[in-house]
Amino acid sequence: MTHPLLDKHRATLESALDAIATRGYWSAFPEMPSPKLYGETAPDEGKRAFEAHLGKQFELGQPGQTGWHGGETSPYGVALDVSYPVCDPDALIAAGLEAMKGWQAVGADGRTGICLEILERLNKQSFEIAHAVMMTTGQGWMMAFQAGGPHAQDRGLEAVTYAWREQSFVPAEARWEKPQGKNPPLVMKKNYQIVGRGVGLVIGCGTFPTWNTYPGLFAALSTGNAVIIKAHSNAILPAAITVRTIRAVLAENGIDPNLVSLCVATQRTVTQALATHPAVQSVDFTGSNVFGQWLIDNCRQAQVYAELAGVNNIVIDSTDAYKAMLGNLAFTLSLYSGQMCTTSQALFVPAGGIDTEDGHKSYDEVCADLARAVERFLSKPEVAHAVLGAIQSADTAERIDIANSGALGKVVLASQKLDNPEFPGAKVRTPVLLACDAGDEKAYMEERFGPISFIVKVADTAAGIALSERVVRTHGALTVGLYSTRQDVIDAMTEATWRGKVALSINLTSGVFVNQSAAFSDYHGTGGNPSANASYSDSAFVANRFRVVQRRHHV
Repeated sequence: MTHPLLDKHRATLESALDAIATRGYWSAFPEMPSPKLYGETAPDEGKRAFEAHLGKQFELGQPGQTGWHGGETSPYGVALDVSYPVCDPDALIAAGLEAMKGWQAVGADGRTGICLEILERLNKQSFEIAHAVMMTTGQGWMMAFQAGGPHAQDRGLEAVTYAWREQSFVPAEARWEKPQGKNPPLVMKKNYQIVGRGVGLVIGCGTFPTWNTYPGLFAALSTGNAVIIKAHSNAILPAAITVRTIRAVLAENGIDPNLVSLCVATQRTVTQALATHPAVQSVDFTGSNVFGQWLIDNCRQAQVYAELAGVNNIVIDSTDAYKAMLGNLAFTLSLYSGQMCTTSQALFVPAGGIDTEDGHKSYDEVCADLARAVERFLSKPEVAHAVLGAIQSADTAERIDIANSGALGKVVLASQKLDNPEFPGAKVRTPVLLACDAGDEKAYMEERFGPISFIVKVADTAAGIALSERVVRTHGALTVGLYSTRQDVIDAMTEATWRGKVALSINLTSGVFVNQSAAFSDYHGTGGNPSANASYSDSAFVANRFRVVQRRHHV
């Protein structure tokens, strides 16, 4: 018999299996924050649930607690004052390893069914989670709801689906019969047990504390491992809500809730010690190159899945939809103030300009027109605040100021500070656009996280494609784009992205943007260039998180 929760959610799982095979549009969870979809009382209940956390201690009932810690600062200037349990990492590891025994016993069916139940429960909390994401990251409301809620849940489901598929390839038992000629055959019965590798450590990031956490969390959990989520110091609340919900569902289904825990580390050395602990067998990380490379170099006992910095770029050769292209780019560069790992930073434009349906446009005209498109797009305050959100960290604000000073290139569009009437303490900045030559590599050939983009003058389109490939292969990128009306250019750019192993978006002019990624259809990262050594999601993301242990005996 299968697990009852797998039976309950079988239709969802089967649809997800079909989605990862066909790669068409499919989503298990509604992305619009509509009361008609989530219930008439869901918005108010979610907001009240979020507000109920403020100024309180967030109880989790975890082992080895030694104190409380908080200190999150909202980019919107809202006082949070939530404190979280600080627990001895060794106690969390020991408890997780003990809990893995029961988790293994329920088998792949049970683990998958319980994970699907967890995701359904998290989806019902999407409004609460969205407020927590918004107030800790600075995302605008719609992005906080979508990326923090249903889109993150879809990515978690995607990981569970791949994990189920890989585990389903392993039979529970087999009869092995080898002929021996005139003698009786050799007959054995063989059993195969899927066993988690150990503890999975998921290190959260400050800008997408659920979207970048759920893939690794559910990949490790559904393949039989205990999981410790080490939240980013300024985005703990979304992780804490997630952990509390998971622990509740586990307990309801007879599983030791210490299988999943939250680690609040007051010092980096705590995270480093946890990541290098012998019992930790997988580490998922999204963040800076420095710490990410440290994890790769030092966590020799574990498989490290790392998403690091990159220089996403776009080659602009020509277009037959000039205004639509500019509008698409304006949204791309403005969304969440460029605080996305997929936001385009370098736009390569030929020195001789580009051909459009409105006639030839010089390099300087492209620069000026893009600046006007951004200004026009953000001219309505309600649109600007909804799209831009707020600046998540002081480091990003400092980078904007440096770019504004002209130290990195000619300022085509200066970043402006905006006042948010709903949140007077919000740190809101518009994008800054800089013009520079291809030779100014020190300016644009490193990630400058935030709303900072360079319009780079290249000799011609071929030089732009070659430069794009070199940037990807040397510094990494999660996304690149191309605008061209010529098939030979599209072919050349396509081949360059095959060599650089990076996703390509071609001639985006409508409601799809290069910095957006859809679960079940788009592979987020390829694992083939320096920006990431793994992909959300594919078989490789899950298959190395479990082991198959066999036993055999004569029949």
